[in-house]
Amino acid sequence: MSSILKEKEYTEEKLDVRLWKKLFTILWEHKKMVINLILFNILIAVTDVIFPLLNRSAINDFAIHKGVNTNLMTFSIVYLLMIAFKSFSLFSFFKYAGHVESDFGKNLRKKCFDHVQELSFPYFDRTANGWIMSRISSDCSRIADTLAWSFVDLIWGIFLILILTVVMLVINWQMALAVLVIVPVLFVISVYFQKRILREQRATRKANSIVTAGFSESINGAKTTKTLGVEEKNFEEFKEKTASFRTHSLKAVYLNSIFQPIVFLLSALVIAMLMTIGGQEVLLGTIEFGTLSLFINYADLFFEPLKQIARIMSEIQVAQANAERVISLIEEPVEIKDREDVIEKYGTLLQPKTENYEPLYGDVDFNHVDFYYNENEPVLNDFDLHVKQGSMVALVGETGSGKSTIVNLLCRFYEPKKGEIWIDGHNIQDRSIGWLHSNIGYVLQTPSLFSGTIMDNIRFGKPDASEEEVIAVAKLIHAHDFITRTEKGYQSQVGEGGDLLSTGQKQLISFARALLSDPRIVILDEATSSIDTESEKLIQNAIATLLKDRTSFVVAHRLSTIVDADLILVLDHGKVMEKGTHQELMSLKGMYYDLFTSQAIADKTEAFLK
Repeated sequence: MSSILKEKEYTEEKLDVRLWKKLFTILWEHKKMVINLILFNILIAVTDVIFPLLNRSAINDFAIHKGVNTNLMTFSIVYLLMIAFKSFSLFSFFKYAGHVESDFGKNLRKKCFDHVQELSFPYFDRTANGWIMSRISSDCSRIADTLAWSFVDLIWGIFLILILTVVMLVINWQMALAVLVIVPVLFVISVYFQKRILREQRATRKANSIVTAGFSESINGAKTTKTLGVEEKNFEEFKEKTASFRTHSLKAVYLNSIFQPIVFLLSALVIAMLMTIGGQEVLLGTIEFGTLSLFINYADLFFEPLKQIARIMSEIQVAQANAERVISLIEEPVEIKDREDVIEKYGTLLQPKTENYEPLYGDVDFNHVDFYYNENEPVLNDFDLHVKQGSMVALVGETGSGKSTIVNLLCRFYEPKKGEIWIDGHNIQDRSIGWLHSNIGYVLQTPSLFSGTIMDNIRFGKPDASEEEVIAVAKLIHAHDFITRTEKGYQSQVGEGGDLLSTGQKQLISFARALLSDPRIVILDEATSSIDTESEKLIQNAIATLLKDRTSFVVAHRLSTIVDADLILVLDHGKVMEKGTHQELMSLKGMYYDLFTSQAIADKTEAFLK
């Protein structure tokens, strides 16, 4: 089953109070900004109510009563002061709303990214990159926008309606009821439409994640697509994904396009009713014309937040679909984590207590370890291995034999289903993951570089390393010569993912990066398989020096690179079929002998053809 199909489905058709409570808890971390934002928002609502009152006074006192009871100068000063006060309130509102949006969005993305750093390998095995990217980028942005603007507008609307209701009832309760009678009708209509809008918005977010994942896969696999000539097939598949996204987006738009005119129609009917009732009251002399104008302004003002609330509720429904996915990412359980007592002593991955880290020497023991990815397909069964400090262990076998699984278990990327792994006489679960990883240098088969300079990439695991240390390591593995031939030497950009360098050059840099931090355990996961023969010879000359006095595990593809290993394990379906030194295994003339001789013949043939 694909990772996308395993994603949690959300079917609630109403606002999830528990979900929004969690978001507001995060928002409250910026409480100073939030309080100021709400305060100025309420002040804007108050000024919105005051201006029609001033307009009524102008009509009744100046137009009808010719200013008998009111001084024009005083009125003008008050009006100008109210304009200045509202202008200041609007300025402050936009200022604080912008701060809340940017600060909350940054904080939310940080929480997501921090948690992603702590998640275990199994999560990434079953979750597409596009899903994670979509949550941290577009989903977080939508939530920040909604909380900073839409929810605050909702507060403005609620306060405005409450103040207007009180003022209208005090001035003329009969005309006030003519305005308020439509509210229950509008509420029923809103509930009806919002359920359906939320359903389509959830489907839109799911489709958007699928599209994002498709983008990511297409970009990462561009070379494969072009070499196989399947651009048209990829294009058709992508069209299907975007078509689903378009369909659900349009359905949500259509529902909203019906909902908004209904709100407008209801507000127009109320104003027409007021003009009819109020006009008769003016003719009868029971109210003044300024009061009728006030109620018409208030009715229009009363329905403005209702229109906004309808829009805001629609946006909140959209944001809930985003929030569900972001909160689920933040709350995704960490499958492989330290115990509480271990965390108390050694800290976490993001807040380590390095002063409590014990030195690691390199004695490694696998004790009766069982492991499987699928319960019906065991990878390791009762696996035992003892490795002395400073030994080089090579793991040989066909794909799926368990080579990478052994080193992944050693690194605690996964946990044994049964049995224990010990380092220096201690169960690795009694030490922190951070302590373990800080002592391991891991070079992958596929080199992974980050955008930046060559210097930055070599320093990645040890940011405080001096240039002299970086250059010394690069010279040791014979990367210095090719680096100095680049345009800017160690300050040359490597490009996205190291695209500006050859595969061999990228591997040399990743090799230097792993060893710069002076790890006590070194893991080479087929690290020389992507390097040409000339580069391989250079690395082999450096490996003996670099691995001296370090425990090392080498997952070997080219057997010529492990002839000096202290122990070679030949694996088949998780079982050790043969073990010993190179000479011992060659003398057995078993599986290792067959593999080595066939590779040697192939290498000689390739060299002859060249």
